[in-house]
Amino acid sequence: MSSLYTRSKEYTRSRKAQSDSPPSSPSPIAKTLRHERLSRLEAATNPTPASDSSSYSDRASSRSSAYTRRENRLAALSSRAEEESNRDYKKLYESALSENQKLKSKLQEAQLELADIKSKLEKAAQQKQEKTSDRSSMLEMEKREKRALERKLSEMEEEMKFADPLC
Repeated sequence: MSSLYTRSKEYTRSRKAQSDSPPSSPSPIAKTLRHERLSRLEAATNPTPASDSSSYSDRASSRSSAYTRRENRLAALSSRAEEESNRDYKKLYESALSENQKLKSKLQEAQLELADIKSKLEKAAQQKQEKTSDRSSMLEMEKREKRALERKLSEMEEEMKFADPLC
């Protein structure tokens, strides 16, 4: 009887230690759900009750196989996730690369257009300057001609005065 008493005492102590565990341990609800899942798994794998020793070993093997299946499933999921992430990175890289190439071609087109517009602007500026210089030279020539004509006019008026004193 004393051995049973000590076992129950140890069980309560260990149970208290579990409740005092840090908050990172699973919640009681999660523990209950896990226990229910394991119970269902055990019931599915062992539908007929057998002797206690064989039942215990069957439960242990089913638990280990369940854990193994779970680990395999998680490993497969993680490998798929890694493959998908690698594919995603590859797709992202390829899309970024193609976008960069498109942008580079647009930039080159814009630079060519800019150079073309600059050359047109320079030509227009040169033509305007030539017109301005032509105008100024034309204006100077017209002024000279006007002065020359005015001089001739004044000379002719003076000649008329001397030629005809009555007027």
